[in-house]
Amino acid sequence: MTTSLDLHDPAFVADPYPGLAQAREQAPIVWHEGLGQWVTTTHRAASDVLRNRRLGRIFHERSTSADDPWTVFDWLHADSILDSEPPKHTRLRRLVAGAFARGHVARLQPRVEQIAASLLEEVVARFERDGQVDVIETFAEPLPVLVICELLGAPTDDWKQLRDWSQAIVKMYELDPSPESQREAQRACDGFATWVESLAADRREHPGDDLLTSLVEARYGSDRLSARELVATVVLLLNAGHEASVNGFGNGLGSLLSSPKQRDAVIAGLDDDAVVARLVEEMLRHDSPLHLFERTATSDVDLHGVTIRAGQKVCALLGAANRDPAVFDAPDEFRADREPNPHLAFGLGIHFCLGAPLARMELAVSVRALLRALGPVEVVEAQRRPTFVLRGYERLVVAAEGGRR
Repeated sequence: MTTSLDLHDPAFVADPYPGLAQAREQAPIVWHEGLGQWVTTTHRAASDVLRNRRLGRIFHERSTSADDPWTVFDWLHADSILDSEPPKHTRLRRLVAGAFARGHVARLQPRVEQIAASLLEEVVARFERDGQVDVIETFAEPLPVLVICELLGAPTDDWKQLRDWSQAIVKMYELDPSPESQREAQRACDGFATWVESLAADRREHPGDDLLTSLVEARYGSDRLSARELVATVVLLLNAGHEASVNGFGNGLGSLLSSPKQRDAVIAGLDDDAVVARLVEEMLRHDSPLHLFERTATSDVDLHGVTIRAGQKVCALLGAANRDPAVFDAPDEFRADREPNPHLAFGLGIHFCLGAPLARMELAVSVRALLRALGPVEVVEAQRRPTFVLRGYERLVVAAEGGRR
């Protein structure tokens, strides 16, 4: 069974869900001619792909020599948790999870609340001055980078440079990145790696109470992170943490504000942590920030009536999984109180997102703070990014409902 979904079609990118629903009616796993890969269309198929240990994250290097412009890009990925498999993945995840386990995320929440409150001063000032404000530019973009700087103990003045590097690198995860995007990603990797190496060297001389110090000191017996593994971990943390947080917040807020009834119910319950927790899960499910997660068969795998041959790739379409009517009642509706909500926004299996607790906490703090500050707003301008894999908004402008201020 094949699908003719055009993942480059601007209409599909703007709203992929009708096309994904049609593909779901064909089969749980279908062949995509354009990608030359298998893709999943259902929640169960995506779950099985993400959990199957014969389907791995196999990174193929682009560089051909030590001075190749892809060299740093290659080792930043080859030495990361995301693009490795056991036994290397097991070792890296054990070391990095041990550093996270020192309570850095839990201790960070009061500081995240302070960062959100500080950013909201400018958001509210623009809102009162202009009658509207772009919450992506003023709030969603800077907040996660500032939070990760705080987590790492990095200079917060560097946040714009870090954001730019991150945005350049993640363009490589889209379909057919342009030559200019490839050159920008190479330069970003070089600059980002140098920045992390300098910061890590400082932590070795001057340890602090932060995650970067914990990563520098991380040990399991005599084992520890190599210099490159440490850099790759920090780069992955910022790239994944920034993009997922910005897109998760923007997509989720846009979905919530499309239903005044849902919005008003959430605002009335903002003091209830359970209300906010359920809201966050629905923000992640309804319009997923990540739509495609690629795996490669290390041997022949039979799944849902198809055989994925060794060396073939299969993509878990997370957006399709999270709108599967076999799992979610009225899946196209945004229901802020949806429960249970077994979405796959953070993946499954050994590559389940290590930063999920941080992402959930950050989303809860940020959406609660914004809704308290602005009240019942509505979207007056929305501009999507022209990308499918990482789905989000470039602009999301809100104003007081009905023009009231």
